Amino acid sequence: MSETQTQNTQQAQAGLQDLIASNSSICYIDGPNCHLVYRGYQIEDLAQHSHFEEVVYLLLFGKMPNQKELQQFSNELASDRTVPDSVLKLLKAFPKKAHPMAVLRTMISILSFYDKEDNSVAYEENFKKAMSIIAKAGTIIAAWDRIRQGKKPIAPDPKLTYAEDFLRMVLGKKPDELYAKSLDLYLILLADHEFNASTFACRVTGSTLSDYYSAITSAVGVLKGPLHGGANEQVIKMIMEIGDKDKVQDYIEKALANKKKIMGFGHRVYKVKDPRSPILKDMAREVSEKKEDLKIFRMSEQIESLLAERYKNLPPNVDFYSASLLYNIGIPTDLFTPIFVMSRLAGWSAHYLEQISDNRLIRPRANYTGLSNLVYTPIQQR
Repeated sequence: MSETQTQNTQQAQAGLQDLIASNSSICYIDGPNCHLVYRGYQIEDLAQHSHFEEVVYLLLFGKMPNQKELQQFSNELASDRTVPDSVLKLLKAFPKKAHPMAVLRTMISILSFYDKEDNSVAYEENFKKAMSIIAKAGTIIAAWDRIRQGKKPIAPDPKLTYAEDFLRMVLGKKPDELYAKSLDLYLILLADHEFNASTFACRVTGSTLSDYYSAITSAVGVLKGPLHGGANEQVIKMIMEIGDKDKVQDYIEKALANKKKIMGFGHRVYKVKDPRSPILKDMAREVSEKKEDLKIFRMSEQIESLLAERYKNLPPNVDFYSASLLYNIGIPTDLFTPIFVMSRLAGWSAHYLEQISDNRLIRPRANYTGLSNLVYTPIQQR
């Protein structure tokens, strides 16, 4: 290997860790100080004072709306939730055992067939596409959940908020106010997270000047992975596998001894604390108390405490307490990651629009670590 190749290899960062890939004005993460900021606003302030529709507006427009702007935007988003009957017919033809993430990935791609400007990379056209997909995602997820159970999908109600309507379409009744509030909070906290794996995939696809639907489909495929968006589904599976608080310590001790990854802990950026985790923990506790069933929450606390004793720099991430939160408001486990999509569509869309507005093809280099200067030998002599 040449000296240059050796130097390049030494400069490589596994997983592109901490490498700056591009400029962005959408989201800022200060990992060492545990700060997450959307368009200049601290996540703690947004969690306390805002709601999901307002955060979507903030991410897409780059500013906070006034009352009139927010009302108009919310009405437009609500009126666009309806999915064409032809799309629902397609859903009914899918195998009932298909994972909701695979279904959602496919349906977002299929929706491009109904868009006359599906290949346009014009900013205004893609803004409309973003509004449409953000609005329809919840309807598609809820419809599939009912279809696979042999039930009729429930039509959206534009008079309700995004979170209220989604829970109504899944649960079959208007949700408890606290449950709707907790889902709205979850959607706010997951709406964007800078250049995470799925967002970067979205921007890479967009940088080729491929269409919005292709970029979003790319992002959904990446989010499906258990090391990214699928983690909270794995968290609740782990808790169900443990089964009881008396078995938590033994399970965790054995898992750590066997070097098994405990899902929902650790983060590539946050080493001290994920700022979203304590917010979700408080809400998860409140929902558990409302439900009068604290079993899963107490088991979660126990797992957190055990890991804190063993590893000081392994705090729970956003996926850990979101698992018990979503489970206790009645969400089926395999809908956890699709709901993550419902939220992150706002961020993906903002990033796609930012990418195409000042585009340069994303084309990184690889550090070559293979053999060099080999001489070709004819096959007869090998």
